[in-house]
Amino acid sequence: MSLVRLNIKGISYSQTQSGAYALVLSEVDGERTLPIIIGAFEAQSIAIALEKEIKPPRPLTHDLFKTFSDRFNIIVKQVIIHKLVDGVFYSSLICERDKIEEIIDARTSDAIALATRFNAPIFTYENILDKAGIFLKIKEEPKLTQAKIEVEELAADIMQDLSFNEVSLQDLHKQLNEAVLNEDYELAAKLRDEISKRK
Repeated sequence: MSLVRLNIKGISYSQTQSGAYALVLSEVDGERTLPIIIGAFEAQSIAIALEKEIKPPRPLTHDLFKTFSDRFNIIVKQVIIHKLVDGVFYSSLICERDKIEEIIDARTSDAIALATRFNAPIFTYENILDKAGIFLKIKEEPKLTQAKIEVEELAADIMQDLSFNEVSLQDLHKQLNEAVLNEDYELAAKLRDEISKRK
């Protein structure tokens, strides 16, 4: 079975599952795309890695893995999405240390979050693209701008969530009151959720 290289085309809110995101991968030398439903944390982690100029104040889980790997001279060489069963994609990290190669099983969302940090290529097999790939029509191209905007919004959201960690409970209550007065209900909801988490 031949391998097909994929690129990350964008991330958007899932139309089918509440609280989930659609990661869209596209084949490098073709027109098919591979949509994969992933969780909010992984979507935000991938978005942060794609937005190179955004640096979280503390390392995210995938950043920690990258630092750990660098420290012990482990390289993620590539990611292979190798299986599709009942709508679930299975992936492997191909890693190398001291010229010894290891294959590590991983959730596809985690594997891609790591691939973005290691600049590792992402591959899948032709039969998986045949089964789950979607042809993207030319007239749909403008949606990429929206996908880029949504990636930027995801990155901004996670930076805001991380910044809440530095704020005292008293200041959170103060910011909540200001957000309500300014009718910024989206920020107010996030502040309320952060306050609830700390109780």
